[in-house]
Formats: sequence, C-alpha cells, structure tokens
Amino acid sequence: MDRWPDRRILDLFGIDLPILQAPMAGSTGAEMAIAVSRAGGLGSLPSALLSVEQVQAALTDIRTATDRPVNVNFFAHTPPAENAAADAAWKQGLSGYYLEAGLDPAMPIPATGRAPFDDAYCRVVETVRPEVVSFHFGLPEAGLLARVRATGAKIISSATTVAEAVWLEAHGVDAVIAMGFEAGGHRGSFLTDIMAAQVGTMALVPQVVDAVKVPVIAAGGIADGRGVAAALMLGASAVQVGTAYLFTPEARMNPFHKAAMATARDDNTALTNLFTGRPARGIFNRLMREIGPMSDLAPAFPTAGGALAPIRAKAEAAGRDDFTNLWSGQAARLARALPAGELTTKLVAEALEVLGRR
Repeated sequence: MDRWPDRRILDLFGIDLPILQAPMAGSTGAEMAIAVSRAGGLGSLPSALLSVEQVQAALTDIRTATDRPVNVNFFAHTPPAENAAADAAWKQGLSGYYLEAGLDPAMPIPATGRAPFDDAYCRVVETVRPEVVSFHFGLPEAGLLARVRATGAKIISSATTVAEAVWLEAHGVDAVIAMGFEAGGHRGSFLTDIMAAQVGTMALVPQVVDAVKVPVIAAGGIADGRGVAAALMLGASAVQVGTAYLFTPEARMNPFHKAAMATARDDNTALTNLFTGRPARGIFNRLMREIGPMSDLAPAFPTAGGALAPIRAKAEAAGRDDFTNLWSGQAARLARALPAGELTTKLVAEALEVLGRR
C-alpha cells in the first residue's frame, strides 16, 4: 500500500495495515489474533497465562486458520525469591476481607500464574516459528533471545521511557513499542519503577523516534482513527491497540470485566500494583479505593495475586468485582463494539481520512 509514508513495520512484519492488536493476557486468544491477522493487521497471542501445551495448541489453531503473520507475546520478568515476611504482611493487610468473606486468613496462599519466557516456551517458538515474538518487561536472557532470533522471528518489546527504548535497541530488537502512560494493563517498565514520572503517548513517541533508528510502534490511548493518524504524524511506523479490541466479540473477558468496560471513562482508571505486584492500569474498584491504588504492601510480581484469589472468588460468586482486576486504558470511551477484523480496517480507513485532510 503506497498510502503509508513509512512502510518499515509493514515490510518488516509482512502485514498490510499498520495496526497491531495488543496481546492482552486473559482477555484475548487465538480467535482475536486470527481475525486481526486476516484483516491485514498483526494479531497477537498472549502467552503469559498459558501453559506450554496451551501455547502450542493456540498457535496450531492460528496456523490452521490463517497463513498471515502473527505475533506471540511472552513476559520477560525474573521470578522473585521467596519472601515469607512480605507475603505475611500482604496477607495481614487483606485479613479483614478474608474475615468478611468467612475465610480463614491463615489458609494457604494459592500459586499464581504469569510464567516468564523460558526454554520450554522457546522450544514452542522454534517449532511453530511465528513471524513476530514480543516481550513485556524487557527481554529474556541472551541465550534464549539468540534462539528466538535464529528462527527468523522479528523481535519487539515495550518501552515506557526513552532510556528503555535505547536499551532495547542496543540489545537487538527489530522495533520498539513506545507505551504511553494512557495504556491499559501492565506497564512494560523494566528500567524504572517510578510511576509518577511515566510519559504520555503523544510526548513519548516523538522522543523515542528521535532516539532510536529502529521503527517505533505507538501504544496507549489509541482507540480510533484520529489516534492512529496522530501517532503516525509523530513519527510512529504503526500503532498497537489494546482496549478498543476488548469491545469486540472475539474478546474473552469475564462478565465482571465486561460490565466494567461498559462504564469505563477517561477518569475512572488508575495504575495499581495490588492485583499482581506490578503497576497496571485498570478501572477503580473496592480494593483499589480502600488499599491503593498503589501500596507498598503488595509483594513482588506476580505473587500478589495469590492471596487475592480466595476473596476474589467469593466476591465474584456474590456478583461483585471488588477484587477483580479490570484492566482498561484511558480511551475506552472511544471504543466501538465491532468485530475485530472490521475494527482493524475501520481504524485504518479513519486514519487515512484524517491524514488526507491535512
């Protein structure tokens, strides 16, 4: 398509449209990735909450349904060392909710998911050979990264500051996702934990574009064609869209998340570390209002979610989202309830219309 002034992402990934579907763990799966890839964008499979076998099965389903390029996403965090004192303090902070729910605060803490990229996941990548492999929270260790690169996959990762973007380029990524403060879900931060200094998308993108030579993908607060056009005008080669895809029928949200998204506004989300131990943007609920949204009590990622699991289950059984993570970006109000493929092409059509009026 000669309508795009910067074709680097299109040519790098072999896609037709400069739209990447954000890999939102727990809310999207193979159906979403298939629909977006078929439409000409880059569909993404989030793998952090899937077992190795589930990732293999989902990628097999995607390969069966489409021969278009696909992205598979992994977390690149280092699992924390056991910290009994931190776990006990967190459990104590939640004890009132346990008692309210009729649960024993001394009950064992369930295990949490969100596994980091490792040898087993890497072997799936080597077998299926997706066109793009993306990482969150930096990059895996050099040996694993070299194995991914040897498959021919293009490697991308998220940066929330210019320093992180420069670090990613120095470590060999093919493109950088510039993730603005507006984005929903987990921040991709890995060189900083100072959330008060995080940068908005429209300020971050041009600074990252100026700082690195690899193409830049804008993310955060982009939910319609105006946002796509603005990001491209600021030098991005493509955009990554997340929250807007949560309104499509291919999304896999639980009923509480879906109901909350229906009333999401620009001013009712916040960054919170309560649900996993890492900052992530979600819609306010009881836990965020009463303990946070940020708290030093929350133990290291991803362990915070374990102690929440029993009281979350009780609340959800009673029809409440008090302890459920409700990830959303700040532009949810701009989203439309369209099929994922139609949304992908509509974002492009709207962006081209805006760019044509310059």
